[in-house]
Formats: sequence, C-alpha cells, structure tokens
Amino acid sequence: MDLYGALRPLIFRLDPETAHNLAFWLGERVCAWPRLPEPAHAPALRRPAFGLDFPSPLGLAAGLDKGATLLPLWKAMGFGHVEIGTVTPRPQPGNSRPRLFRFPEAGLILNRMGFNSEGAEVVSARLRRRPAGLIVGGNLGKNKETPEALALDDYRAAYRLIAPQVDYTALNVSSPNTPGLRNLQAPEALKPLLEGMLRLRKEMGLERQPLLLKLAPDLAPEDLDAIVEVAVTSGISGLIATNTTLDRGVVPEPLRALVEAKGAGGLSGAPLKAKARKVRRRILDALGGRLPLVACGGLGSAEDVQGALDDGAALAQIYSALIFEGPRLISQIHEGLGSPRT
Repeated sequence: MDLYGALRPLIFRLDPETAHNLAFWLGERVCAWPRLPEPAHAPALRRPAFGLDFPSPLGLAAGLDKGATLLPLWKAMGFGHVEIGTVTPRPQPGNSRPRLFRFPEAGLILNRMGFNSEGAEVVSARLRRRPAGLIVGGNLGKNKETPEALALDDYRAAYRLIAPQVDYTALNVSSPNTPGLRNLQAPEALKPLLEGMLRLRKEMGLERQPLLLKLAPDLAPEDLDAIVEVAVTSGISGLIATNTTLDRGVVPEPLRALVEAKGAGGLSGAPLKAKARKVRRRILDALGGRLPLVACGGLGSAEDVQGALDDGAALAQIYSALIFEGPRLISQIHEGLGSPRT
C-alpha cells in the first residue's frame, strides 16, 4: 500500500478543512527538501495547447492550491500543469466554517469556501519563486464585497499582479460561492469583461499569453451557445469546463438527503462526471474547433481523461479524485493514457 493509502483512514477522520491544512503543512515541509524527484513524462504524452507545450495533458485544477504554496510538490508528482487560485485582488477570509464536506462513499465533495485568498500581492510574490519546468496558470476572481458593476476592476487588479508570474490566466466567473458571480457569464456582462481584460493584456505586452474563461455546468444549452460565441469573437484563448455544480440531482438518491442537509455549496467529484461531460460536448460542438477547451469536472481515471480528450478537449484537470485516491492517481492516469488502445 502507498503512504497516502496507509494514512487515508486517519486523514478522513479529521474535519476536511483541518485535514487540508495539515496536508499543506506537511507539503510545505516536503517542498523544502533540497532535491525532489524530477518527473519523467513519456514523449507521447506531450500536448500543445494555447501556444504552450504541455509535457502531459493532465493538470491540477484550480481550488486546491489557492496560494501557489506547493508548486514544487505538484511538479514532482508529475502534473503537466497546475492552475493556482482562485486569487482575489485583496485578501479575504472566505465564508464561515464549516464550509467543506467530503462524501467518500460517492467520491463527492461539497464546498462553499467563498474564494478564501491571501490576495494577489502575496501570491504574486510567492510565484516569483516558482520551480522551473512547470506550466502554471493563475485563476482569478473578484472579491466578495465588490459589486458586479465593478467586477472588471477586480479582475484587472488581480491580473496586473499575477499575469506576469504565470504562463496563462483563467477568469473564474462560475463559482457558485460568491454572490452574483455567475451573473457575469451572461453575454451582456461577459462581453465587456473580456474586452476589458484583453485591453489590459495588450497594455501589459502580454498578447501572447493565453487568457481562458472557466464556465459553470448549470447553464442552459442555448446560454452555452451564446457564451461560446462571445468568447470566440472576443479573441480570448480558450475555455475551461466545468466548475462545480449546484444541481443536487447528480447525487445518488440514498445520499442526496445527507448532502442537502449540509446546506449551500458547489458539488464536485465523480457524481458530476456525466453532467460535466454533457456540457463539455455541447461547448465543443458550438466551438467547432475555433478555440481549445480544457476538460474539468468529475474526471477520476485514465478512462475519464481519455474520454475527454477523445471528445475534443485539449487538456484535462483533476481535483476531487486526487483527494480520494492520492498521488498514485497521477501515475495511474499517465500509464493508462500511454497504454495501447483496443
């Protein structure tokens, strides 16, 4: 049994956020080691996307390493890229606890963290010490108290600090845990937001740096089509789909009452897989190859990741499955992707 497998029963007895903080404390100790192993990706795993050369299609989704704390560890584990954040321009504590819940029997996580962030200035300083050879994306959001009408100001403030330190940026307008944030996905709100961000990218001389948009899985099909057209015509570099869902219908019936009793928040993990894939396929059909898409949401195996790539995704990201399966999942997915297909 691997070390994570041996420790898992102890970890899962702890409150989820306490376990998370403990894991990061231990991870920081590991990152301080003078020599961490260098990942060896098979050449067949390399994937070009957004003008970048990814050593593997498998990345770590935003939400786990919000402050770019464990980048050397993620690199040593073998991720092809890491998306840090969501980073807000100013520090904020997020929502009150408890705000994170695990349901191991279903591979499900419920969170209402609320963009807890150290703020862009702190994260930017930490990114200046990022390890070489790892592609890092910066996922950006607005502060909770910022009204929707001023959202662009927040995204621009975070971008100014984070973009020079990362390889790509992603705009998070799809978290369900910041009031009103998902309203920014509406085409009439999204168009000026993207235009404003692209102007700033040009002003900063970062035209070649990819700018992505992360979408929710709870949009109506016709709304997805409209958003895709805004994204394509705006000139951004690609899309990420999907974020967490508010749809309790994805939860198996015996567990649904327990999940609903925990209250508000977005759901991620295995129960999201079918819904997220359906949304991604709709987006890919609407895109018609005009922009790349990063698959995220419910992915937890080599078969899941290969399915997303076969659907047309350029890259894939995991998060919840890593919590339940541990670091061995990364090598298992890589081995599965490298195996001959029948």
